[in-house]
Amino acid sequence: MNYCKYIPIDVLNGLGTRCTLFVAGCEHHCPGCYNQSTWNVNAGFPFTEEMCDQIIQDLNDTRIHRRGLSLTGGDPLLPANLSVVKSICERVRRECPLDKDIWLWTGYTKNELTPEQLEVVNLIDVLIDGKFEEDKKDPSLSFRGSSNQIIYRFNRSYASWKNDLLDK
Repeated sequence: MNYCKYIPIDVLNGLGTRCTLFVAGCEHHCPGCYNQSTWNVNAGFPFTEEMCDQIIQDLNDTRIHRRGLSLTGGDPLLPANLSVVKSICERVRRECPLDKDIWLWTGYTKNELTPEQLEVVNLIDVLIDGKFEEDKKDPSLSFRGSSNQIIYRFNRSYASWKNDLLDK
């Protein structure tokens, strides 16, 4: 798997301060996509064990309270990305405190996911699904670009969240 960008301190892609990984590769090619540079599966840089180590180290750095990891792109659930994305999620679950959450954006809808994609979804806390649809673009929405995209929260560490933070 390749990645296009890694942001160790990000406040835009999910709640709180986060680490964000933009993976390479997307087959959806949504008209109006703001991240077309991530469509090519060969774009960016090879994802290495050292980069995964850096993510884990950043998530565990107590000098900055990072709420968790955001996986976006491109599409983390692109079949070519699945094994590496699953491995990243497994390491976060195994090596980071329980209060670290994982958010993932995908152009697939939850109902379209394959068993292999669902294995990754079972490791995350928040899924934002669906293609960006330019005619449903809404800049007032939290954490998504168009009104067809749905935010799914899975019961892990979110009991204290106010529903309206995610449901706008």
